[in-house]
Amino acid sequence: MIVLCVCAAFATACASAPEDNGAALKQTFDKGLKYYDDGQYGDAYKTWKSIDELDLAAMRNVAIMLREGKGVTKDPKAAEAMMQRAAEAGLFTAQADLGDMLLRGEAGPPDPSAAAPWLMLAAQAGHPMAQYELGQLYEQGIAVKKDLEIARKLYKAALAGGITDAAARLKALPPQPLPMEPPPLRLNGNGS
Repeated sequence: MIVLCVCAAFATACASAPEDNGAALKQTFDKGLKYYDDGQYGDAYKTWKSIDELDLAAMRNVAIMLREGKGVTKDPKAAEAMMQRAAEAGLFTAQADLGDMLLRGEAGPPDPSAAAPWLMLAAQAGHPMAQYELGQLYEQGIAVKKDLEIARKLYKAALAGGITDAAARLKALPPQPLPMEPPPLRLNGNGS
């Protein structure tokens, strides 16, 4: 599931923009958003592409459009490379997207080992889909050590974030083991 989170991501990205360019970047970004909302994907792509080196949200949006082939020829390799740049710059939505792309093998063979670190970063930042996908890795022991308790926590967080499929994964997990009680204290004849 790909979501173009332009508004939420913009606030994060503006922090990296120089103050004197902030208003101009916002105006250009918003122009791209209007084009996108109006279904003018080619114009949205060109607009965001013009500022993608200055604005992380625009960079991620360009990567998404390359990933989906909206307004531009679909190019998974270019999308992955651009998404990686935004992810490395710390944009947690790009980290989640990159992890998803690597997990699915959109630009090459699926690579859960490369996906896991990106999903971990995004999950720690509270990204529900990253929490869900990382939970699956922990549940199955793929690219990480199998740990049903971590999977359970991740599924619960994903469910709280609106990922309804996490409820089925939680239900499919074996019940949590009951805590072990300490053995009863035995006293010998001398009171010890």
